[in-house]
Amino acid sequence: MNARLIDGKAAALGLRQCIGGEVNRFREAVGRAPGLATVLVGNDPASAVYVSSKKRATAEAGMLSFAHELPATTTQDELVDLVDALNADPAVDGILVQLPLPAQIDELVIIARISPDKDVDGFSPVNAGRLAIGLHGFVPCTPLGCLYLLKQELGDLAGLNAVVIGRSNIVGKPMALLLLGESCTVTIAHSRTRDLPEVVRRADIVVAAVGRPAMVKGEWLKPGATVIDVGINRIPAEDGKSRLVGDVDFASASDLAGAITPVPGGVGPMTIACLIRNTFVSAARREGFSYEKSL
Repeated sequence: MNARLIDGKAAALGLRQCIGGEVNRFREAVGRAPGLATVLVGNDPASAVYVSSKKRATAEAGMLSFAHELPATTTQDELVDLVDALNADPAVDGILVQLPLPAQIDELVIIARISPDKDVDGFSPVNAGRLAIGLHGFVPCTPLGCLYLLKQELGDLAGLNAVVIGRSNIVGKPMALLLLGESCTVTIAHSRTRDLPEVVRRADIVVAAVGRPAMVKGEWLKPGATVIDVGINRIPAEDGKSRLVGDVDFASASDLAGAITPVPGGVGPMTIACLIRNTFVSAARREGFSYEKSL
């Protein structure tokens, strides 16, 4: 293996420690702790694990966590009422409604209902629009975490060629906009891009977020490229259990890349750290509190 490992766990720990220090200053100045409300509808095991990890990280940062666990039979109107109540609650600075939602609930209606100033997931149409035209708003946590890792590894990104593989509203599109904001030359590719290997081969930065295990092969990469693997795919293992792999074929890619994130231990920890970061920033903005701008 020639590539440097980009340690997302270490980067996330550093960011969370920095936020923890700022939270302490905030509590002393304002007299309260920032608060994150999480909403889980139904009993999907993966969603429950994600929400639990987010609540734990919130507590570790010295923030308050308000957990709302609703039955799978919850109606759209009932969920809208809860979101409205959280929007109006002065103790709540961030609202996270865990996706996916049950079939009877329109996710877009719920996302749009969250106040843009408390939309710490960065999914609302208002925050998506703010990002698109270069205004301050909340950015989805996974692409924001990817950007932190890229800047930590490379410093100034201006002028670099970047390829984002994936076009989702949660990762691909906002990732491309963030890279444009850093003055990269950006290509959005996807599973139907013609001659995808040749497109990827031109990139100094590759962000893979397509949801296909080991799709991106090492021979697709430009030697020395920096590779951010967003994929989390569970595949069968030799012992009859399962294991997590990314969208990049790690073994072959790590021989050619200059730096690469592992799966797990790469982007995942940064996603949660950036959720904590967004919640703190929301509280600081609401209270007029001056915070460390490097966050």
